[in-house]
Formats: sequence, C-alpha cells, structure tokens
Amino acid sequence: MNPSTRSISDALGAYLAEPHADVRRKVLDLLRTPAFQIPLEIERAEHRARVLEALTLLADEGLGSLAYPEDYGGQGAPGKAIAVFETLAFGDSSIVIKFGVQFGLWGGSVYQLGTEKHHERWLGKIGALELPGCYAMTEIGHGSNVRGLETTATWNDEAEAFVLNTPHEGAGKEWIGNAALHGQMATVFTQLRVGGEDHGVHALVVPIRDEDGALLPGIRIEDNGPKVGLNGVDNGRIWFDEVWVPRENLLDRFATVTENGRYESPIDSAGRRFFTMLGTLVAGRISIAAASLSAAKVGLEVAVRYSEERRQFGPDDGPEVPILDYTSHQRRLLPRVAETYALHFAVRDLTERYATVVKGRAGDRPGHGGTGAEEADANGAGGEMAEPGSRPEGRSDEALREIEARAAGLKAVASWHAARALQESREAMGGRGYHAGNRIGRLRADTDVFATFEGANPVLLQLVAKSLLMQYREEMGDLSVLDIVRYVADRAGTRVRERNPVATRRTDSDHLRDPEYHLQAFEYRAERLLESAARRMKGLLDDGMDAFDAFNRVQDHLETLAVAHTEWITLRAFLDGVAEAPEDVRPLLADVARLYALERMEADRAWFLEAGYIESPKSRAIRAEVGALCRELRENARVLVDGWGIPDEVLGAVDVVGKS
Repeated sequence: MNPSTRSISDALGAYLAEPHADVRRKVLDLLRTPAFQIPLEIERAEHRARVLEALTLLADEGLGSLAYPEDYGGQGAPGKAIAVFETLAFGDSSIVIKFGVQFGLWGGSVYQLGTEKHHERWLGKIGALELPGCYAMTEIGHGSNVRGLETTATWNDEAEAFVLNTPHEGAGKEWIGNAALHGQMATVFTQLRVGGEDHGVHALVVPIRDEDGALLPGIRIEDNGPKVGLNGVDNGRIWFDEVWVPRENLLDRFATVTENGRYESPIDSAGRRFFTMLGTLVAGRISIAAASLSAAKVGLEVAVRYSEERRQFGPDDGPEVPILDYTSHQRRLLPRVAETYALHFAVRDLTERYATVVKGRAGDRPGHGGTGAEEADANGAGGEMAEPGSRPEGRSDEALREIEARAAGLKAVASWHAARALQESREAMGGRGYHAGNRIGRLRADTDVFATFEGANPVLLQLVAKSLLMQYREEMGDLSVLDIVRYVADRAGTRVRERNPVATRRTDSDHLRDPEYHLQAFEYRAERLLESAARRMKGLLDDGMDAFDAFNRVQDHLETLAVAHTEWITLRAFLDGVAEAPEDVRPLLADVARLYALERMEADRAWFLEAGYIESPKSRAIRAEVGALCRELRENARVLVDGWGIPDEVLGAVDVVGKS
C-alpha cells in the first residue's frame, strides 16, 4: 500500500473509531494477546474454560462494568460499553456473548430492574465476575412470547417469601447462558401471584448454585450440549421445584410487594408495566446490531484482501489479473462493503442518541450499553411485541420511543446483512473460503443465531411497523385501531402524492448520484408503504375483521415497511457521517454512500417500478450506475476494509488471507 493510500486509510480508521477510540484500542490490544486467540479446533469443555479466562481478564480491566454507576465500579457510560461489545466481536464470538450474558443480561437486569439495595448487594460483584449469573427469560414452550411465560412465583404470607415453580416440563427455562456450568444466581422472569391475584411477568433474583458449584435444592439444570456455534458459551435449561425466594430478591424498580403482602406499583396498567420492563432491553438490540457489523467487517476484509492477491485468467498472452478486477466479483463484495459502512454510521448514531437520552433522564437507570440481549432467543430476550414508548406517566418521551423502534429495525437489518455478507465473502474466496483458518465459517455459525436472539427479526420488524402506525399514542388502547389507521393513512397520503413526475424519467449520472435524490426516493418508499399498509388494514377493519387478524393479514407488508423505514434512517445517518467526515476522506465516503443508496434501489427496483417512481430506462440506468461505482471504488477497496481497524492477528491465517 503506497504512502498516500495508507494516509487515507489511517485517517478513515481514526474517524471510524470515534467516539470512544481509547476503549476500542484497549480491547483491540487484548484481542492480540494469547488469552483471546482461541484455537479453531478445540473441545467444548476447553473452549468454555478459555472463554471464562478471557472474561476474567475483561472484568479485571474494568470493561464489564462501564455502564454501571461509579459507586459500583463503573463509569455510567453506556456508549463505551457498547463500544467494548462491538470491538470484542472482531474476535471469538463466544467471548463477546459470554460478556453480554454476564455483564449485560445478568448485571444489566439487576441494574435496570432493581433498586439501590440490589445494586449495593450485587452489582459490584457482578462487574468483577465474583458473582457469575444468568438471565432466565425464555421458556421451552413459549419462546418469544414473554407475556405468556408459565413459571410462577407465588407469595407466601407466613414465610414472607415467594415460592418459585415450573408447572410442567415444557415451561423450563431454555438456552440460558451461564446456566450449564458457571452461573451462581439468575434473574428469573415469572408470573407473579400475590393474594390470589396474577400481576403478570416480574423478575426475581434466584440463587441456583453454591460457591462450590453444587446445585441448590429445588434447582434442576441440563446442559444444552453442542450447538451450531457459540460452543464456548455454557447454555442450559433450568427447572424450579418449590424454590423459596426472599421478598427482597424481587427486582422492584417498577413494582414491589410489602412486608404485609400487598402488591404495589407506580404503573397502574399491567400492560404498560410489562412493556416498560421489556423496554429496558433496547441496549441489547443496539449491541447485537453492532456485533453483527463487526462479524461482517471481518469476513469482508478477509475476502477483499484475498481477492486482491488471488489472480486468475486474463487477456490472451497477458498476465493473470486479480479476481477483484472482475465486474462480477466487484458486484459481489463492494455493495456489501458499502452497506456495512452505511449500517456502521446508523448504529453509531443510534448508540450516541441512546447514551444521550440515558444520561439526560434524571433518576432513571436505563440499560447496560453492552448488555445486548446477546444471548437469545438463544437466551431469551424474546420476540415480544412490546410497543415502543410504553412508559409510566411522566417518563414517556418521543426520543426514547424512536430509539426503541430504530434499535429493533437496525438489529434485524444488520444481523441479516451479516449473514449475507459472510456468505458472499465465503463464496468470493472460492475453495479457500472453505478453509477454517479464514474464520468466515466460524463466524457464519456463531452469528447465525443473531437473527433470532434479542427478538426474532420478523417480530422486531412488526414492532417497528406497529410503532410507525402508533407513534403518537402511548398505548394502542388509547385510540381504536381503526382511528389510528385512518389517521396514519390520511397523514401519509398527503406526503406520498407529492411526487415529481420528471424525476421518474431522468437517467443522467449527476441526477442518479445526487444524495438528495436518494433521500427523496427512500422517504417516498417508506411513506408510500406506510400509507398502503394503513389503507389495507382500514379496508379489512371496515369489512368487520378484528385487529389481530387484520395485522396478521398484512404482516408481510408491515415487515417490508419496517425494512424500508430502517434503510431510510440508515441512509440519513450515513449522509450525516459523510458531511462530518474529515476533508481527506469525505469524497471517498460520499461515493460509498452513493453505492449503498443506488444498490438498495436496484435491489428493490421492482417496487419502485410498480409504484411508478421510476420507469424502465431509469431502472436500467440505476443498474449501470451501480456497476460504474463498483469499478471506481475497486481501487480503494483495500483502503475501505483496512479503515475498520481490525488487527491482522485477528483476521485469519496469513496463508489463507494473503496479507501484504
């Protein structure tokens, strides 16, 4: 790489590392050490032991408690915590997931759902890894339906304690990280019953092992055994049989039970109370989106580097050429690089928005920035249809509602993008892509579950669409579904009909590369889909169909709407990132943004044609412009992937990647 190119790559890397570049450097230094260089072929028991060793080192460095308050060993810095999680995801995936289970899900639930007495008792020990624990939400029989969980906690007046029970085998807690080996306590989500009344899902801290690792009475645990990936994480199943839990172990930030057995909550509505509790999981979705991008970056950098070194075929009587010179190869990799950049800026923007809102909410204790319901449906964050913004009176704010919806959409889009990018990277390397040493196969296996944990992606997309239909109401019950749909249809329809007919036919390059045109196209698609979804639902409701069936009938439409909306906010964040970039890298990033926008339009050109937003000649021109941008960016492909700042020691085997 020549000096001028290296200079641009370094400037790009410095820009992308912000904010929290110091924390990222610290994690990258750790990833270079032997403790974090876990062999590709390793027995499951040894893998788990090595992951626990790495986790201990992270705790010793104070990286697990960054989002906790200073009083408990942290810095009150959720943005830094997400930066740690994101950077760790360049390395062994089991380490980052174990990190999320311990410090995010387990510690985060105590911090988010508990009160000062819980923080003082447990939070410091959790951050220091002196108290390993679990987050036990998902059940075998109910999975994503958190509200329908069947584990019960029944108040006993005489003992002033709760009696925890698993009513049948299918109600056991499933895929619980840290459960099979290391967890000593667990945050257990149960149906709370007090005085014969069911108060819905609440969380209790339940001891499950003693300090010597022996199971406590009434606790039964099974190891989930080998998985497709993430075998360094000790997932297990848990059942409870007449387990007595003291009253003070109820995480009572949103509800409590008094000494005389009276249930009290500042939130009158059981539905609002439930969704408020689950709303604390938003940081997890941001974290999984960030980790998905880290995995995609590793795969794409390996593939681009290899494609610059691997030569095959060429002109008659001439030398063979790098395979990245071939149009089809550029088409395979460079749009995925561009999409990774776009999502990078979208996730970074969302992280900073989230951190700002967290710090600005006086008296609030929002989620652990690295919590990531990193563990599941593989650990049970679930695909709950929580309505974004459901909050106690006086705490609702529009910024947090928007953040919750964005987090759901970006988690879905980013995790699917990682799966596609890793597959394209594998295929782009031909037979070498099948070599374990390049880590792509391991990353595919480890991150495949990202599409279903922290909420299954289709369910999260429905949450996004629902939030768009209901963004002006705290709960659906405040207004009839018919009124909401009618309002949205009228609002969206006014904007959607404002379309410039000349723009449907323009095919010149200046127009096609204009970021304002890209923004208008993405906004039009999102608004048009919102209007048409509302109108379809209105028609079904007018015909007498109930709300559930109406939502179900247009479910595919709602998911398409959510993706379109997420791509729109992604493009906006990317263009903001371009505008704020240093002058020496701004032109390059601007071209990457153009490729992202036009390739996404090309991928969905059937919709744009059907909607009459473009005509056939323009569709062909967009396709040609994507090819032209790929050819232009080919010379900077290595600069773009090197800008992600992944250490060579982490990428993969030298003989496979072909580093230079």
